[in-house]
Amino acid sequence: MAVELSKLEQFVALALQEDVGDGDHTSLSTIQENVRGEAKLLVKDTGVLAGVTVAVAIFNIIDPNLKINVLLEDGAEVKSGDIAFFVQGSVHSILKAERLVLNVMQRMSGIASRTNLYAKQLEGTKAKVLDTRKTTPLLRFLEKEAVHIGGGANHRIGLYDMMLIKDNHVDYAGGISNALTRAQAYRTENRLSIPIEIEVRSFQELEEVLANEYVDRVMFDNFTPKEVEKAVQLVGGRLVTEASGGITLETIRDYALAGVDYISVGALTHSVKSLDLSLKAKIV
Repeated sequence: MAVELSKLEQFVALALQEDVGDGDHTSLSTIQENVRGEAKLLVKDTGVLAGVTVAVAIFNIIDPNLKINVLLEDGAEVKSGDIAFFVQGSVHSILKAERLVLNVMQRMSGIASRTNLYAKQLEGTKAKVLDTRKTTPLLRFLEKEAVHIGGGANHRIGLYDMMLIKDNHVDYAGGISNALTRAQAYRTENRLSIPIEIEVRSFQELEEVLANEYVDRVMFDNFTPKEVEKAVQLVGGRLVTEASGGITLETIRDYALAGVDYISVGALTHSVKSLDLSLKAKIV
């Protein structure tokens, strides 16, 4: 599992604290403690399934005695009526995990489905679609895993694993050259091996970047596909290139055909419709 188990365990503990509190009083009052049962994860929508491996881990964290029979793996293209897995064991444990598993899988599957639509538009080109930091607080590790499952690539995880110098940084620093020089000095002084990327808003700013050796990657912000094509030619393979800013499902292929390496799309995570899934139970 690409998701770090210790991080998932912390997440599950907080989620159960939020949802279960001092007890699932509905289940405790209506169902005897020793009742065992089975439930199936039913797909009620069309899209790309994500979160199966995470769901199995959540069930195991909540109750290691639960048995899960997985029928569909992460990344499977699904339709209404498909069954992703069966879970068997303590009914109290199944009900305790139910909403958390569904919330996670519905969100992750929605992101994977959206990402897959964008990724398909890039087929036959070298470009890859990237996620951003426009994620749900504390759920970024799951949402970025969903992007990966859907066929996208992950950009930086946070502020700590890449220097991404954006427009506000440039303006506050007093320009492109100042920002890049200071970033390189900081990276050297702190013995960091993280890459430096800088956003440019014009060809004048791009020329300043190309005159500076302290950069690994350049982002063309709100450029048209034609402008991206010209910018890529100016870069000439010296830097990794990325296009960003208002790029949609309808326009992403035009940007890819302009020759850019990566295309970042905030909509992969910030405005996604969850995939409709349901956990249906039966008595064993």
